[in-house]
Amino acid sequence: METIPSLLEARLRAAVENAEGVEVSVTLASDTRFGDYQSNVAMVLAKHLKANPRALAQGIVDRIQVSDICSAVEIAGAGFLNFRLSKQWVQARLEDLRADAQLGVPEPGKRRTIVIDFSSPNVAKPMHVGHIRSTFLGDTLARIASFTGFRVVRDNHIGDWGTQFGMLLFGWKNLLNQDALEADPLLEMERLYKVVSAQCKEVPETLEAVRAELVKLQAGDLENLSLWLEMIHLSQSQFDSIYSRLGVKFDVTLGESFYNERLHKVVDELRSLGIARESEGAMCVFSDDAVPPEQDPFLIKDKDGWRANPAMVLKSDGAANYTTTDLATLQYRMEKWHPEEIIYVTDGRQQLHFRQFFAVFNRWQPELAKQVRLSHVWFGAILGEDGKPFKTRSGETVRLAALLDEAEERAYSIVTEKNPALPEEERREIGRVIGLGAVKYADLQPNRQGDYVFSWDKMLSFQGNTAPYLQNAYVRIRSIFRKLVDSGAIWEPGAEIVLGLPAEEALGKKLLQFGEVVLQVLSDHRPNILANYLYELANTFHGFYEACPVIKAEAGLRPSRLELCDLSERVLKTGLGLLGIEVPERM
Repeated sequence: METIPSLLEARLRAAVENAEGVEVSVTLASDTRFGDYQSNVAMVLAKHLKANPRALAQGIVDRIQVSDICSAVEIAGAGFLNFRLSKQWVQARLEDLRADAQLGVPEPGKRRTIVIDFSSPNVAKPMHVGHIRSTFLGDTLARIASFTGFRVVRDNHIGDWGTQFGMLLFGWKNLLNQDALEADPLLEMERLYKVVSAQCKEVPETLEAVRAELVKLQAGDLENLSLWLEMIHLSQSQFDSIYSRLGVKFDVTLGESFYNERLHKVVDELRSLGIARESEGAMCVFSDDAVPPEQDPFLIKDKDGWRANPAMVLKSDGAANYTTTDLATLQYRMEKWHPEEIIYVTDGRQQLHFRQFFAVFNRWQPELAKQVRLSHVWFGAILGEDGKPFKTRSGETVRLAALLDEAEERAYSIVTEKNPALPEEERREIGRVIGLGAVKYADLQPNRQGDYVFSWDKMLSFQGNTAPYLQNAYVRIRSIFRKLVDSGAIWEPGAEIVLGLPAEEALGKKLLQFGEVVLQVLSDHRPNILANYLYELANTFHGFYEACPVIKAEAGLRPSRLELCDLSERVLKTGLGLLGIEVPERM
């Protein structure tokens, strides 16, 4: 199905004169009292032509052919066009939506490939609260892209190489507690790293021994390679356990080490092309003055003006770094999958790195760069209720497994309080679904570029914009059909949808927005758009439920209202599923 904005935009383009080079767009109305959709094309065109916007708007209204879709097209303010959908057209459109497995989400004309790089934990360290945002955002974008018809490659670019392994190897050989390793491998490896790291600062001999272990690993020493592979295996087992629990899947898991053989070739090419040059013993990329200083990632401004801010691609000791590895990784991905887009999901502190990395790639591989959209989807921090980075009471980083345990336990307690008669096993399962859903939704609902405060009370509330509220809306709809069966009534799907009351019409229009919302999420990389739509849909459904009896409705009204309930259930379940959130049958 074509979305409503795209339908109206096509009609607008046909009605707008002298619009070459002018973007014609239609968006949801900011105030539904004046219409359902709106466009500022007359004002944009007026600025372009230096003409009167209201006069241009009137000309468009006179020419546009939308009587089959809209009951009215009106001019507001300086020249806004407001479109009000006709009830008859909405009813017909709902019939199409009901028959559409995609619920109004159009498939792309061409099957494009998108690589999504997300989560990316480090080997030998437990996953912690800092991995939440990348994991949930990346998983949601992957789900939506796949649902929309794209070929999606989910790539977990794990940190499995670097100087920390010298410390881990030294610790493993000299300080390992075998019982602790068997009980919790990542916790023991984290302990080894901390102990050896502290020793390196105090004991010069330890630092030298650590460096020797790292050199042996990099040189291919069989013992060190074997221990390193064991660390990766133990780490991946625990990572996979958490991913399975969260319903997160990857198509590819390639660590930084996979790209080692490419690194020096990348640097050599950058040097031979004149892109990188030596600076204080290191190889760096400097500005080429191709863009204004304000847009140049290789320049930085201080009190004395603009100065160089180069990207290092080879350290003075000959070691590669993140930029080098990312360049080699990008080259591999282009060769392997030929994607039209690659999305990197990381925290906002890496913005400069990605601006420089993308700019270096554009200069190094200009032809490949034309074939792919590189997107850095960055996010803010998770804060405690004190406004500081979220930590345990003792000041430690919150481990992800412990956080998920607590979420499920808190949700289980709420379910037990609300519905103690349910069997224990069912209460546990409902607690799992609600607890994990609450954590995911609390992370996805805010604007990803802002920080948010982690609050158990808020995220597990059954009131407000939360996962339990949305899950409860789904459960309420399911209960309607259970009560229908209990009453002995029969529902035969397929009845004509009739929008008699305003609450029915409002629900019908809200359901039709699902497809355009999903496309917007993929375009802007903002799952909060979908989360907030689902909240609005749940509120609209509750308004319908209050105003329009369903089971007790007159015989002639009940079939249509049941169809609206069924569509609402499908959209809620599908939308929450795209956010990675399950729905229970009872709460």
